[in-house]
Amino acid sequence: MIDVRAAIRQTGQDRSERICPLRRVSAAIVLPVFALLAGLLAGAAHAGALYTAQVPVATQSEADRAEALKAALTQVIARVSGEAGAAARPEVARAIGRAERYVQQFQYQQEAASDNGQARLMLVAQFDREAIDRLLGAGAAAKDATAEAPPEAPETAPGTFHVWVAGVRTPNDYARLMGALAGNNFVRDAQVELARGDGVQLRLATTVSLARALDGWSVVRVANAKPPVDGIDALLDLKP
Repeated sequence: MIDVRAAIRQTGQDRSERICPLRRVSAAIVLPVFALLAGLLAGAAHAGALYTAQVPVATQSEADRAEALKAALTQVIARVSGEAGAAARPEVARAIGRAERYVQQFQYQQEAASDNGQARLMLVAQFDREAIDRLLGAGAAAKDATAEAPPEAPETAPGTFHVWVAGVRTPNDYARLMGALAGNNFVRDAQVELARGDGVQLRLATTVSLARALDGWSVVRVANAKPPVDGIDALLDLKP
């Protein structure tokens, strides 16, 4: 007579022996993968924190925000470079003066009330990691260069150029900027590539050198003809 219960127990045991090793192999693969992912996420978070700073700000006005962003960028420059005097380099000091161009995102936070019962408003800003790295790299290579010469538009052949225009705060500013550009005979095409804060990035296709094209654009002035930002050929300011 066949012992059915013994057969069932044996079948279950055989199945368990086939399945359990697979579970052990799966665990051996999955656990290291999760550990690797956790390490990558932690590293990314740490890198992001290097380029983020928090500073007190009196109000949310443009003027107070501009000053707070300068202070925040100064903190990031010192932290990333490891040099207390890095912010004093001429090219870095100029970049700090235009800190809003290096910002990726910012937000306001209300800090917990202090002993006097008043909460403090804080601005938290995260800056463009690649742009900061390029700025510090260019600064280290050009420490001994004299960078105080008046800015000149780059003399290059006709082509396509990318420029950043700051000071575009209202729709009227934008209309004035683009209207003057449309009347520039040396620019055959213009496209808006990016708008952030009070600035816009434009792609200009010119029939002459960029220097000559900018001379014919009466509503802007050249702030920096050789900016430390990769992919930008000139930094401009919209005239009031």
